[in-house]
Amino acid sequence: MKISILSLFPNMFDGFITESIISRAIKNKKVEIEVIDFRKYSHLSNNQVDDTPYGGGAGMVLRCEPIFEAIDDIKTKDSYIILLSPEGVTYNQKIAKRLTTIKHLIIICGHYEGFDERIKTLANEIISIGDFILTGGELPAMMICDSVIRLLDGVINRESLETESFEDNLLDYPVYTKPEEYRGMKVPPILLSGNHQKIAEYRESERIRVTKENRKDLMGE
Repeated sequence: MKISILSLFPNMFDGFITESIISRAIKNKKVEIEVIDFRKYSHLSNNQVDDTPYGGGAGMVLRCEPIFEAIDDIKTKDSYIILLSPEGVTYNQKIAKRLTTIKHLIIICGHYEGFDERIKTLANEIISIGDFILTGGELPAMMICDSVIRLLDGVINRESLETESFEDNLLDYPVYTKPEEYRGMKVPPILLSGNHQKIAEYRESERIRVTKENRKDLMGE
């Protein structure tokens, strides 16, 4: 899988692509990530990529040309373009799984007051990560990349993925490690029993309990 990220602040991704699981996925050739500063596609002498909105109003709006021409430069027949915007569909695990099938994912990060409306015609899909506003699309882009890359074959142990939160519309079960007792709080005895069938049954019942208590809306799906 290849991921191309269009951003005005490419240095924000330095730590993201050089640390932890994402770094290992890149080194193991499970994914290729390129971060493109679309400012270099500006036609203006000062590399300006935004301008005042027609009709007046606060803030600056991203111009068409740099983003259209950046897409022209990198798009292939396998490309799937995501625009990050509050008006998009709310991102979730089902979308993350679907995106793992894409050969070339392009993510456009916004900034300033918003995009020229014509830029939206480039997108195969518009995505929001939630009902709140950030200063730019860089953090949402990292979140989407992380959620997709970790699902790729060979990046994380498959068994670990099968019982994660949001699988089967359930949250994950509680987990414990040593010490067996801490400040009066004990590990549930069933987990110390060695009876793997009983442990599996307990964990499944705990997934249901935790979901009912914290995210009952998921079970409605």
